[in-house]
Amino acid sequence: MAILALDHVQLAMPAGREQEARAFYAGLLGLAEQTKPANLVRRGGCWFALGAVKVHLGVVQDFVSAGKAHPAFIVDDLTKLRKTLETAGCHVVEDEPLEGYHRFYVHDPFGNRIEMMQPLAP
Repeated sequence: MAILALDHVQLAMPAGREQEARAFYAGLLGLAEQTKPANLVRRGGCWFALGAVKVHLGVVQDFVSAGKAHPAFIVDDLTKLRKTLETAGCHVVEDEPLEGYHRFYVHDPFGNRIEMMQPLAP
């Protein structure tokens, strides 16, 4: 038995805030919304993807944001993304350097921590 790949990351969100999820994940990050299977639509939430990157937002009734646990996305233009996020009013958080990367953190509309990373040129 061997794990072959990561299919998706699931993050929690509060009920009824799908439009905010769409504005952040599709509007700011550029992920395309995916159609959820018919049997899961009633649960609420949204699914997004771009290539092999898949993010599922699932509704949790007693929602608590992920303040420490987080996905980390590799991006091709961290400076441009930072400007896009800051222009939209998102607070960008710097952290200690990580060898081989430029990076920062941002929180989605629900307070979930997201790391954005760009590899340094070799």
